[in-house]
Amino acid sequence: MSVTDELERLQALRASGALSEAEYAQAKAHALGGGNSGGSGGAAGAAGAAHSGFLHRLTLSGSDRVIGGVCGGLGAHTGLPSWAWRVIFCAMVFYFGVGLLLYILLWIFIPTEASAAAPPADPPRTG
Repeated sequence: MSVTDELERLQALRASGALSEAEYAQAKAHALGGGNSGGSGGAAGAAGAAHSGFLHRLTLSGSDRVIGGVCGGLGAHTGLPSWAWRVIFCAMVFYFGVGLLLYILLWIFIPTEASAAAPPADPPRTG
């Protein structure tokens, strides 16, 4: 169900008196992704949070790398081994170079394991 359909359904429930104003506001916030309370959209909200968390955890591999560590990093964070990701990217090269372009973009924008795991350094104190 799309967000628009869900909002229309919530509006109809509020108009019929099945939802109070507070319940409507809470359900609307949850449907728009602002809340984590229960309800019919709980699975969709959890799936969106899982995808968001996956993208924030994704790093380049420091140990399983052939060129840039993209496939090793994807293999570490997904159920596919790194060799399968290499095959996928090589196959996608034949589709107008999409595989190469995607690999380069991931290589540029995904942080390495060391820089993603390391806390920021404290500035030296004088005194």
